Amino acid sequence: MNRFSFPAAAFLLLILAQLGNSCANIVPPAGGPRDSLPPRLVRSSPPDSTTNFRGKTIELTFDEYITLQETRTNLTVSPMYEIQPEISTRLRTLTIRLKDTLEPNTTYTFNFGSAIRDFNEGNILRDFDYTFSTGPALDSLSLDGIVTLAETGGTDSTLLVELYRNLQDSAVVTQGPRYITHPDAEGRFRFRNLPAGTFAVYVLEDKNNRRYLAKNQLFGFLDSSVTTGRGNTPLQLYAYRETPAVTNGASPSGTPRSTPQAATDRRLKYTTAPGTQDLQSDFRITFDNKVKTFDSSKVRLYRDSATAVPASLRLDSTRRVLSLRSAWTEGASYQLILEKDFATDTTGRSQLRNDTVLFSAKRTTDYGKLLLRFRGAVPSSNPVLQFVQGDKVVFSAPVGSGTLSRDLFPPGDYDLRLLFDRNGNGIWDAGRFFGGKRQPEIVLPVERKLTVKPDLDNEIEIELPQPPGR
Repeated sequence: MNRFSFPAAAFLLLILAQLGNSCANIVPPAGGPRDSLPPRLVRSSPPDSTTNFRGKTIELTFDEYITLQETRTNLTVSPMYEIQPEISTRLRTLTIRLKDTLEPNTTYTFNFGSAIRDFNEGNILRDFDYTFSTGPALDSLSLDGIVTLAETGGTDSTLLVELYRNLQDSAVVTQGPRYITHPDAEGRFRFRNLPAGTFAVYVLEDKNNRRYLAKNQLFGFLDSSVTTGRGNTPLQLYAYRETPAVTNGASPSGTPRSTPQAATDRRLKYTTAPGTQDLQSDFRITFDNKVKTFDSSKVRLYRDSATAVPASLRLDSTRRVLSLRSAWTEGASYQLILEKDFATDTTGRSQLRNDTVLFSAKRTTDYGKLLLRFRGAVPSSNPVLQFVQGDKVVFSAPVGSGTLSRDLFPPGDYDLRLLFDRNGNGIWDAGRFFGGKRQPEIVLPVERKLTVKPDLDNEIEIELPQPPGR
């Protein structure tokens, strides 16, 4: 009679357990070069571009194990469904289960964006399409174009470009689009497999159920509808916010939000900018809460501890920033005396005792001398050159004359943009859709960066972009 010893039996059970685990898990192969190729479709049921489609399930099989990432964000189905399809994966197969009723004689396209990736290395199969038609033929018309952020000249691949059959302006508020697509990183978009027809075209942020419901939502529109099949030139859309976006910790004006204080704390709260004072700017006091009243006679400015210096005071429209203007002396030391009760905010808090703020003014050697000459300036377009640091316009000036000269310019690295200032007010103006349509003013990037060095003559020649449509 054959018998297994206890150690032998335990060893056999351990081997079987390891075999079972290896069968149940997907394990990437060990060794060899790293896989850098995305998954490749090897079979689809029914085949891609099927006509007279009547099914409810689609299976797409790839040459390796796959996974889906951020399907809700990446997947676009055109025309739009009321009830979204169910998407799942198992090993090498992606399954689409249709939950909504299909329209007759309609071409449907599923675009997966960057959702499909291989399981092991995460290589992305970009912009994979699957198309079928419920009629006898596939629609084959297309529309393409570019989306540009009007205020910066940049792009945003998270935006949605939308086509509406309903040409009424109210449709973009009251109902969803018929077709959607995303622009790529360079702002380009393309609608494929469209039927013959006329569409209103919009671009907007992918929120609010894909409708235009808020003035601080990125939005853009074409002035007229577009008809497919007419050899259309590429469309140009400019996205803008009619009112600025509100970010955490800031009001729409860009000033900090009011800061909560304990009810027993009756001190007026304010801050001043650190560092040396710019010779060409006002000294600014920023309050935590809106100022109700202030007494300019209780604000005194001295130079080098002894000499009283004349200064004018101005409270801005937010009533949060008090600007002090004076003819600053380079390199001088200043003392700003804020006397007791010089200001009271809307919560009733006031200055409880005298405060002294010490600061110094910059020297002229802290600045660079700037002389810019421009090629391609078109005076009739009212060009305004914007100097940008950290996505913020820190200085701007009209350049229609072909030159720009400044004796005292802050040193540093600047990105440059060109504003085509339609109304000549020197600042960028947003568009408007309801209440009288108006396209936004357009800003384009200048294809060079500018470095201004201190205590040097910075003489530079710059090629300017041409006005749009020129």
